Amino acid sequence: MKIVFDKVGSTAKPIDLEVRGVKLEGTLKKSGYHRVSLDAEMNGSLALDCDRCGQAFDYKVDTPLKLKLSDEVSEDKDDLDIIEFLDGVIDITYILESEISAIEVAYHYCDKCDNNDEDFEVEY
Repeated sequence: MKIVFDKVGSTAKPIDLEVRGVKLEGTLKKSGYHRVSLDAEMNGSLALDCDRCGQAFDYKVDTPLKLKLSDEVSEDKDDLDIIEFLDGVIDITYILESEISAIEVAYHYCDKCDNNDEDFEVEY
């Protein structure tokens, strides 16, 4: 889903998108001359592998997502929640896929391993 930056106004524009079982619902709203605010919720589930035992499990995604989008290069070093779309087109699919990838590369444990402190060793 792509939205032209200049088409987003000061009235909140609803967005709704699903990628790989994760749904993004929220709004886009102009927050400055070169800024748009994304205020949304990610909901759904992802199939992940436990980083301890290797078993596959469903990871529930229920996360708020608040980002600032810009159509120019940002000089603000203090705010790391800015995504720049220098071509003037906001790619919502890219944002959602990036957030899913960030979840997938983090460490995750299944319910069995989550609170287990004993040493773990598997022999093959």
